[in-house]
Amino acid sequence: MSTAIVWFRRDLRLADHPALSAACEAFERIVPVYIHAPHEDDPWPAGAASRWWLHHSLSRLDAQLRGHGNALHLAQGDSLPVLRDLIERTGATAVFWNRCYEPAAIARDSAVKAALREQGIEAHSFGGSLWYEPWQIETKQGEPYRVFTPFWKNLRQRLDTPRPLPVASSLRGVDIDGGLPLDALGLPPGIPWDTGLQDAWQPGEAGAQELVDIFLDDAISDYAKARDLPARHGTSRLSPHLHFGEISPRQIHYRLTEQVAATDTRRRPDIEPYLRELGWREFAHHLLYHFPGTPTENFNDRFNRFSWADDDVALERWQRGRTGIPLVDAGMRELWHTGWMHNRVRMIVASFLTKNLRQHWRHGARWFWDTLVDADLANNTMGWQWVAGSGADAAPYFRVFNPVTQAQKFDPEGHYLRRWLPELSSAPLPLLHEPWKDAGLLKRSGYPAPMVDLGGTRQSALDAYQRMRNA
Repeated sequence: MSTAIVWFRRDLRLADHPALSAACEAFERIVPVYIHAPHEDDPWPAGAASRWWLHHSLSRLDAQLRGHGNALHLAQGDSLPVLRDLIERTGATAVFWNRCYEPAAIARDSAVKAALREQGIEAHSFGGSLWYEPWQIETKQGEPYRVFTPFWKNLRQRLDTPRPLPVASSLRGVDIDGGLPLDALGLPPGIPWDTGLQDAWQPGEAGAQELVDIFLDDAISDYAKARDLPARHGTSRLSPHLHFGEISPRQIHYRLTEQVAATDTRRRPDIEPYLRELGWREFAHHLLYHFPGTPTENFNDRFNRFSWADDDVALERWQRGRTGIPLVDAGMRELWHTGWMHNRVRMIVASFLTKNLRQHWRHGARWFWDTLVDADLANNTMGWQWVAGSGADAAPYFRVFNPVTQAQKFDPEGHYLRRWLPELSSAPLPLLHEPWKDAGLLKRSGYPAPMVDLGGTRQSALDAYQRMRNA
């Protein structure tokens, strides 16, 4: 019987899976495999929070496959030798996979495809995690975009709504020994904070679909306004599911346009802002593909002359949520406890680190990489460089978020601050946003005084920026 291998990576779902669908259509049996090869992702192997998510997502994918009479074969080591071993043991004549777009993944996949084809094995790759491949959207001059608005205008005009691919009717497998047990991959971090992740998340395809249902039933109706309020569940929270491919952007778009907009046109204004956010995700991958050095290098090389500070103590206080600035600390504690942070708060804590503390954006990007369950190289790179002012279509460097006025505007009742800063939970509202105005409150609560003066450090950052411009 004809046999093909389906190489799962960050596409841990059965529905709308182009590689899986193509393999099942052309071959009688499939061998689903996941190869744990963190060294092939160097210098960006999955961080601790991502490894926790991956462990549980693989477990749920295996359970799904077993429900279809198959199982997920787990292996560890260099991808090409593992695939060759499976080919020899199963008699497979083809390997199918969905593409990844990180520089290291592109290099590996190109080498694997060439080696397999030289061996006489079919090798087929597909696009399954974006609306369009990063090279498909370009300017009229055939160049990559560097500014989001024209990129989004181009993409939005051509964005259609194809029906997502269903789960294949047959996922018949091959009896094969030698697979590793999931625990042998050593994915979960050996640190105690992962219990908070378990309370906050349900990894896997079913968890993604449940969040979509909740979002469409409730949050989408007020998304344009509620998405900026960290105390509310006003966003979809689908980012980790998208990163691990437990749901595709095509599935989300189809649900939005076909099952909401077509039946209730009053919701259309709420749909567009959300689609635009997914557009930012596409733009991030577009930038990473065309400018692969940006995870460590300034997109705007003028920032190579910027005078960053170097203060390990300040960096650690930021990481631990002990800066004395309530909204910054609340965000960093939410991150530590849940592996996630509200998007507006992400911008605020990033602005505080890169401007008020003048720490290099790479320090923040590394910390987010290790602690976010949705850590994504394209999104993480674009986000940090955007806030720092060094990226494509970046916020002007002189735009410095004031965490006090941001909290007063977007958490006016203090619900978010009280949740993540329990030592300040009984503080009256004016002081909750500025607790340093009552020395007695700081002493009673044990909450730290501000580590910096917001106004003074803002001016210092602007002065450093001006020196860079004049250099």
